[in-house]
Amino acid sequence: MTSTRTQVAIVGGGPAGLMLSQLLHLSGVETVVVDNRTVETIEHTHRAGILERDSVRLLVDVGADRVLTDGHEHAGIDLRFDGLSHRIDFQDLVGASCWLYPQTDVFIDLHRARTTNGGDLRYGVTDTEVLDVTGTPRVLYSDGGERHEVVADLVVGADGSRSMCRGLVDNATQLSREYPFAWFGVLVETPPSNDVLIYTRSERGFALVSQRTETIQRLYFQCDPTEKVDEWSDDRIWAEFQARLSGRDGFHLPEGPVIEKSVLPFRSFVQSPMRHGNLLLAGDAAHTVPPTGAKGLNLALADVRVLAEVIEAALRKNDADALDTYTDRALERVWKAQHFSYWMTTLLHALPDASAFDERRQLGELTSIVTSRAGSTYLAEAYTGWPTSAS
Repeated sequence: MTSTRTQVAIVGGGPAGLMLSQLLHLSGVETVVVDNRTVETIEHTHRAGILERDSVRLLVDVGADRVLTDGHEHAGIDLRFDGLSHRIDFQDLVGASCWLYPQTDVFIDLHRARTTNGGDLRYGVTDTEVLDVTGTPRVLYSDGGERHEVVADLVVGADGSRSMCRGLVDNATQLSREYPFAWFGVLVETPPSNDVLIYTRSERGFALVSQRTETIQRLYFQCDPTEKVDEWSDDRIWAEFQARLSGRDGFHLPEGPVIEKSVLPFRSFVQSPMRHGNLLLAGDAAHTVPPTGAKGLNLALADVRVLAEVIEAALRKNDADALDTYTDRALERVWKAQHFSYWMTTLLHALPDASAFDERRQLGELTSIVTSRAGSTYLAEAYTGWPTSAS
């Protein structure tokens, strides 16, 4: 067995793990990143991305600034209901924007930045184990038929929603909410149909019109979690989207070939604490949110921003108590995002067993939001992300 000594071992080399490694490198802390996926696998796993203003600032600060040239700034969204679209103007309301930038590109940029400055990144490993998290942590893995060991002062689990590290936290509290619906997601070859995302509430259920490039768009509609993609032809998919988006204003989606389709179940989940001994969790390893509020990647980046601060204080300034503050600091933002994501989800989706009263109340709430500057401002503030100083 070969052995490597480092200050922080990071299990999971996605955007959260790479961002943490880059932040710690800039503060003089050594890291080793391990991931069971290959770089090529991650680069070809296409996931949408809406970045809050602070997430964009963080990428720029660490030298991954391609988002400013290749990302698309969105200064608002459209809420569409009762057959009409209503603009929520983020810039007018809170002076902020979001950026449409795929998570795949965030990974590519961070991987390039970390590789450029000599990061120790180990992808495509197998049989990973994390041991001795209350003492001197060790990460064991296999690569090329050989067994390897990374010995560290701290280990960070940034290994996603199916986290192995999560289960190493003793006496953890897990809180979750399941949803009785999923999203049917498609990639289509069409030009953009709108300059911003369209969040739609219809009697047939929720629909989301997003953008990808000048020729490829990503669209979603609410479906049953057991829906089978093979039962949906292109014609049936387009008929469903047009039915959910039709209205008095004559809106019509441009149609084209469907090049990818999938069913995306989701739930709300939070595990606390996010630390056990010398193990700390970040991102989806500790919490997940419904995609309606576009918070998943942003929460992961917010976690590692805080985590980098407390790790630097612990390892470079000998302030061991700094690690004790991590869970509360991270979860303050997590629970705000959980509320916003749940609110957006229940606001826009067709709810099971909803009565006529429930449906009219839902429309009344949407009307209140778009006709009240205070209501619109809350949505804009939460969607673009609470400023760092308030987290």
